[in-house]
Amino acid sequence: MADNSPQDLDRWFNDPEYRRQSMKKRKSWFSWKTWLGLGSVFTVLFALFVWYLFTGLPSLERIENPKPELATKVYSADGEVLDQFFIKNRSQVSLKELPPTVVNALIATEDIGFYNHWGVDLIRFMKAMVKNFISLKFTRGEGASTITMQLSRNLYLGKDDRNAVDKAVRKIREFITSVQLERRFTKDEILEFYFNVVYFGRSSYGISSASQVFFGKPPAELSVTQAATLIGILKGPSFYDPIRHPARATSRRNVVLSQMEKYGFISSEEAGSAKGELLTIKSEEEILSTGIAPHFVEHIRQRMVQKAVKHNFDLYRDGLNVYTTLNARMQRYANQAVEEHLSEYQKKFDKLWDWKKHKDVLQNVIELAILTSPEYRRADSNRERDSIAKALRTNSAWVDSTAKIAKQIEVGFVAIDPKTGNILAMVGGSNYKNFKYGLNHVTQIKRQVGSSFKPFVYTVAIDNGYPPTYELLNQPVTLIMPDGQRWTPANDNREFGGKMTIREGLKKSVNLLAVRAIMEISPKTQVIQYAKRMGITSTLYPYESLALGAAEISPLEMTSAFGVFANRGIRVEPMSILRIEDKNGNLIEETTNDKREVLSEETAFIMTTMLQGVVDEGTATRIRNFYHLPAAGKTGTTNDYTDAWFVGYTPQIVAGVWVGFDNKTVRFTNADGQGGRAAAPIWGRFMKYVYADKTINMPLEYFVQPPTVTKDSVCSETKQLATQFCPAKYAEYFVSRMRPDSCAIHTHAHWRDFEERRGTINY
Repeated sequence: MADNSPQDLDRWFNDPEYRRQSMKKRKSWFSWKTWLGLGSVFTVLFALFVWYLFTGLPSLERIENPKPELATKVYSADGEVLDQFFIKNRSQVSLKELPPTVVNALIATEDIGFYNHWGVDLIRFMKAMVKNFISLKFTRGEGASTITMQLSRNLYLGKDDRNAVDKAVRKIREFITSVQLERRFTKDEILEFYFNVVYFGRSSYGISSASQVFFGKPPAELSVTQAATLIGILKGPSFYDPIRHPARATSRRNVVLSQMEKYGFISSEEAGSAKGELLTIKSEEEILSTGIAPHFVEHIRQRMVQKAVKHNFDLYRDGLNVYTTLNARMQRYANQAVEEHLSEYQKKFDKLWDWKKHKDVLQNVIELAILTSPEYRRADSNRERDSIAKALRTNSAWVDSTAKIAKQIEVGFVAIDPKTGNILAMVGGSNYKNFKYGLNHVTQIKRQVGSSFKPFVYTVAIDNGYPPTYELLNQPVTLIMPDGQRWTPANDNREFGGKMTIREGLKKSVNLLAVRAIMEISPKTQVIQYAKRMGITSTLYPYESLALGAAEISPLEMTSAFGVFANRGIRVEPMSILRIEDKNGNLIEETTNDKREVLSEETAFIMTTMLQGVVDEGTATRIRNFYHLPAAGKTGTTNDYTDAWFVGYTPQIVAGVWVGFDNKTVRFTNADGQGGRAAAPIWGRFMKYVYADKTINMPLEYFVQPPTVTKDSVCSETKQLATQFCPAKYAEYFVSRMRPDSCAIHTHAHWRDFEERRGTINY
């Protein structure tokens, strides 16, 4: 009808001819032109849809050259994986490395027709499409995804779908990509891709990572039961997590075993036996463990971040292999030594430390904790900060927790091969079992080193031509410091006497003798020069207090510098990374270390004999409760027992120990804070375990006496070479050309001779 007027309606019902004409006009709307227009619109829409589909597909180049994110692995020198750096924990494995049971379990459970289709099981696919359109639900898999389709989603199209339309589009894209994959790769290559990218939960991508995470073994060693467990997880990594949901994981594992039995991959007996096995998975604590050397690994990570700029690699995605200097067996002994010592030492300290007697210290601890708390730092205004501070001060649980952390004894331990500079073991704190963030007390702290600095003072004296028999006054001295203050150093026992040899002064760690030495025979500027030459990089001030270790130095610096004595005067920089390789084993960087002679061999040996006296008869004799082979070293204790040190060495290993507290106002309350008690036993335990382990194969060695050093009898009264008029004798070491005769002459000739020689040596 043209319109709805009464006349037209009346004519429509009463005039047949009018009705026919009106109908013809209506049919003209559906003429061929109309159909052409509709077809054109549909064609354009379909073309746009196809364009949308294909623009969301990966490029052919990306399919043929897939670049999945791979974890960087950190290895110890003896081949153990220490840790990994990753955003997605993924490691590559070849199909040849997988046992047949793993492949069979996957095919039996996910795609029994895998070797017969061309990427898509069309019948299953259409059934699933219809089913999902009816239910308006497109769940991943849904009985239709082949292994190839799952690979296409895992490897290329891993975006979350927001609605049913997105899911339908994703399925079609999987379909197309699967066909492309099948055209370009063999079935075995597709399986290998799949096993290297599929997600197993717990941040593990690929079966190699999953096998290590859940079972602590490479996939080649997986049993039938373990293989079935991992394949079962694929249906829902969170739902079938064997740690949190062991019953679900066991049930799903048994389904996989039944499928394997159904398709003839295992016998009924094997399936029954496997189903009867208990689910044995690493505990959550083991999975979350930071490994045996977390502080060392974090040190490596920081070094690698610096190297990434130079070599243009992505530490977290490129699957690098980092080979380090750490010895895993020695590291475990370092952990053991620290744990054994601190477990008993912490209990002893807790009994002696009473916060009621140290209220001022507690107040300092609380205020510092408030200032460094995340809530306080995030506050936008002073008013908000004041409110947060008040709330924390009145929170008894927070205060108790803060007080407990503050009195935690901390430790820094490092062992180095003095000949190569290789770091063999490192414990950067008492929290080595659960270290995530925080200080590495080997590399990131600097504390006053106390008497452990004295060897540098006496090294200058020996190198300046003064023998170990040289005597200094053990008498008080008062000095005017640059700020006008009077400084009157004293011995720890508050006793003093007449003269004493520098050997005896070092052995007993006599403060007054060290101060006299830096005043009379070891000039301050030379002491600083020698310390820097030997490896101390921290700032050193030319004051007499330097002789008593007033300088703040890191444990790594101190340990490395003592390595010069062990290495016969040769300085080698500490090193932690041996080489870096890409995922294919191509060398990116190999570390080499320069060696420099910084002391004469004679001086290094004579200092070693003096430092042996410290261990055998001096302040470090507690080491002999554990370790009885050749050793040399020096203890260090700072004022008020704030820091305790021991740095020592054998012919093959130099190791340093610092023990103290993060908050310097907390300190040991008695002589338990001495380096010989708080630090030296850790060193002794470590060396005992290392040298007793036959698998480490550390042969017994002695410090080598250079041919230019002689051992002569000395008169105990005159400290000169013994004669018939001085029958009382003891043995002492001297540089052959500088032995004291009846009238000792001490010159700087030896030092000058070495300086001249050093300039002509090629290293």
